[in-house]
Amino acid sequence: MLAAQLTGIRAIRVADVPDPDPPGKGEVMIQVHAVGICGSDVHHYVEGGIGSRKVVYPFIPGHEAAGMVLAVGADVEGLQVGNRVMIEPAMHCGRCDQCQKGRYHTCRQIAFLSSAGELQGCMCEKIVIPAANALKVSDSISPEKLALAEPLSVAIHSVRNSIDIEKGVPIAVLGAGPIGLCTLAVLRQAGADQVYVTDPIAARRDMADRLGACWTGRPSALVDQVPLGMAAIFECSGKPDALDQAVDLIGPGGKLVITGIPEGDRVSMDISKLRRKEISIFHVRRQNQCAEAALNMIASGAAGLEALITHRFSLDQTSEAFDLVACYGDGVIKAMVEVSG
Repeated sequence: MLAAQLTGIRAIRVADVPDPDPPGKGEVMIQVHAVGICGSDVHHYVEGGIGSRKVVYPFIPGHEAAGMVLAVGADVEGLQVGNRVMIEPAMHCGRCDQCQKGRYHTCRQIAFLSSAGELQGCMCEKIVIPAANALKVSDSISPEKLALAEPLSVAIHSVRNSIDIEKGVPIAVLGAGPIGLCTLAVLRQAGADQVYVTDPIAARRDMADRLGACWTGRPSALVDQVPLGMAAIFECSGKPDALDQAVDLIGPGGKLVITGIPEGDRVSMDISKLRRKEISIFHVRRQNQCAEAALNMIASGAAGLEALITHRFSLDQTSEAFDLVACYGDGVIKAMVEVSG
């Protein structure tokens, strides 16, 4: 089969690699149709990993994926050949203390598709995964829309763990990339009507306007918008200066939700301001049991999330796609690699 492989820093090749083994007990083989390029994929492409976890080359990226069942292993129920599925990339053990608490996303033995040191990713024609990680959906939803379900589920998880969402409560989203815009969409669906969104890129601010932000602007312009401070801030850019700005802008007793992934393993924050304002911090770790809600939200079409897909590439164009996303070129928000189908 064909697969896109990272072979070094900013180096990708599309190569013929061995097909996966047939699905075993409890497994299914998926023909991959569409894969979105995530910010974590870009970290792997540009930095060779995330923090201290480094890629071992060659490495297949991509975990925001959807496709069709090609083959079914023994003891699989509810799935059959031809079913369209969203691929849930996190595979938990179900036995450890975290899984027993329902914290599957912090499983002690978690294996995540396209995560350095764990599993290869989905930018290939076929992949074998546990049947539990293939979520069957309606054929009426296109594969590229299904591939949005993974980042949307992260946004749902972050909003569920933030504050009680009410009208009139000021909330800011710093960074209007795919995760930030998904967070905006989830906040709006939850009833928030005062969501302020910042981004230095005009095309992303325009998209935030389309998705219902009450105000959009460059990061520096947010300072005077809410004099008493934000009730919650979602930091979705991964930029250290955005964390500093969040601490300045959040009101006393507010909550800072950190979703963005910075370069390196350490960041610094003003502990005095955090203490004086008694700010709570929730640091998002992917998502937990939010995929079904994300699929329902996409199926409803109410949020208009398909507009986030601004660029489409074939598997042979994967290198071009990564270059575009890495340099924020041509107004890109979500680039989709259409693998097959």
